Amino acid sequence: MTMALFDLSGKVAVVTGGNGGIGLGISRGFAQAGARVVLAARNDEKSHRALRQLEQDGAEALTLSVDVGDESSVEDMMRSTVDHFGRLDILVNNAGMNIRKMAQELTLPEWSKVLEVNLTGAFLCSRAAYPRMKTAGGGKIINIGSMLSIFGASFAPAYGASKGGIVQLTKSLASAWAPDGIQVNAILPGWIDTDLTRQGRKDIPTLHENVLRRTPAGRWGTALDCSGTAIFLGAAASDFVTGAAIPVDGGFSIQA
Repeated sequence: MTMALFDLSGKVAVVTGGNGGIGLGISRGFAQAGARVVLAARNDEKSHRALRQLEQDGAEALTLSVDVGDESSVEDMMRSTVDHFGRLDILVNNAGMNIRKMAQELTLPEWSKVLEVNLTGAFLCSRAAYPRMKTAGGGKIINIGSMLSIFGASFAPAYGASKGGIVQLTKSLASAWAPDGIQVNAILPGWIDTDLTRQGRKDIPTLHENVLRRTPAGRWGTALDCSGTAIFLGAAASDFVTGAAIPVDGGFSIQA
């Protein structure tokens, strides 16, 4: 019974930005739980490397190219997923980007691009997934937020705004789509060791020590640390959980 609650056998999961970092960690976790996984991202070469990794793990997976900020690209991705696998059960809105600048230095196109990818992209993908999930009788949407969904950062005003918006979008969609059997939740990763945060450590020399000092677990997270929570939110175990925003942060957000 316990295993069945977390079993994703026969399920199909789309993970945007699934070819690296947190997205790839979640994709690998889903595959280990039995799901068929669609790695949806812009960098085809990186996606094919990730696909080989999943296939070496024995997973059934597919790569699709997508620009999450473009309506027609998102619709093509959803249609191709259902054409190939016959269904859509789980969507993880993980695709994201950041431009690290103080607000007074950030241009309008830079602001707009971050919001388009991080927030509008999650909206467009969720909206495109909705009719497929409703027809199937239900589904799971998992939005990837951030510690900047909770805290401010002087060097990331657009990113922080987009990730705060992710939490409110999650609540709105959860409220709207609960009658259709669709649960919508968010994961708020703490400081996870990814390409994005490695660049952050280059840009901000004190970041590494500050994170270790502030995190009760005393370490950076790994890409796989978010996968257990994602499996829970993608499985039957979370059927009565919706509109939640769950920190996966080693205690960073509760440290005084």
